[in-house]
Amino acid sequence: MRLVFLTQYYPPEIGAPQTRLAALTRALVQRGWHVEVVTAMPHHLMGRILHGYRGRIYSCEKLDGATVHRTWVYAASGTGVRRMLNYLSFAFSCLLGLLRVRRPDAIFVESPPLFLAVPGWLAAKRYRCKLIFNVADLWPDAIRELGVLRPGPLLGVAERLEAWTYRRATVVNAVTSGIERSLRERKGVPVTKLRFLPNGVDTERLAPCERSVALAQRLQLDDRPLFVYAGTHGIAQGLHTLVDAAALAPYVTVLCIGGGTTKAALMAYARARNVENVRFLDPVPLDEIPEYFSLAVASVVLLVRSELHRDARPSKLFASFACGVPVIYGGEGEGADIVEHAGAGLVVPPEDPAALAMAMATLAADPVQRTRMANNARTLAVERFAWSGIVDRWVASL
Repeated sequence: MRLVFLTQYYPPEIGAPQTRLAALTRALVQRGWHVEVVTAMPHHLMGRILHGYRGRIYSCEKLDGATVHRTWVYAASGTGVRRMLNYLSFAFSCLLGLLRVRRPDAIFVESPPLFLAVPGWLAAKRYRCKLIFNVADLWPDAIRELGVLRPGPLLGVAERLEAWTYRRATVVNAVTSGIERSLRERKGVPVTKLRFLPNGVDTERLAPCERSVALAQRLQLDDRPLFVYAGTHGIAQGLHTLVDAAALAPYVTVLCIGGGTTKAALMAYARARNVENVRFLDPVPLDEIPEYFSLAVASVVLLVRSELHRDARPSKLFASFACGVPVIYGGEGEGADIVEHAGAGLVVPPEDPAALAMAMATLAADPVQRTRMANNARTLAVERFAWSGIVDRWVASL
């Protein structure tokens, strides 16, 4: 089987889609598939193209066992016109990469952004192959719910493009049960097209490790219980709740690792409130995450209150599970159900700083409960969310 991934995001960038697609690539290559990737020059969350890739229109390299074609992109972060130009620039430039791949059996388009459906469809027509459309977030529903785009002509165009894409795709993947249900019941995608390809985790690459004394010394941590948030700092996460919770729990330390559109504002908010027990670090490579988690009482995973987020399974959950770290999940729906049913952490209402502070206090004071939850988390990762099993089931469904 010959497969081409079309995605705006891929390593060495750090983030959920990058991690997911790299894991998929490795798993498929191990099964004998020939995989190529068409992606943008690394730029996500940086606002600039990564050093070593600047000044190029096109580059090609080997990564994760695949041939990776990279094309120019207008590097921008945040929201508004610059972000739209970022999306559209790659939607056009990716055609150069798609012209250079060997004829595939299928083109796998990662969404968001939704715009990639158009060049993906054009390439599928050119090569007379199948078009697989992977829905990691329901666009344009998500941008409407979060207030990024108001009702109007632009939103109408996005909704028509969404419907057109579902009609043209041979297969439509859903990454959560809730998204699968929405695609079937609200979006009218035929059951015969739908496939389930949930988020997973590399349980060998991410695993429990001994407490990293060297890292604790480098970070100059004191004896206060440590809680770690590792991931995107964006609108959907509502991390002001975490700062407010830390203000209510000065006896803990909170480490926020990552980058995103709201990080600068979040840091300013913490300074304005004189919250000194929250520390902000730049993104770190995935392979280093177990070290940070080795110091933590628990990881924190948050989402703002939204009907769409009831269908979410944040990939941060699975990294925590694999590292054998309990999760405090501030949210509702599918993600909360996974944590609760497995006994792998505590669930609190979204956007509730007092409940979050209470959960941190509970886990900090109860090492027996923490150990039980940590064991449950690791077992859950290995038995249900290891990439090997997920990919085997998806391939069989095709």
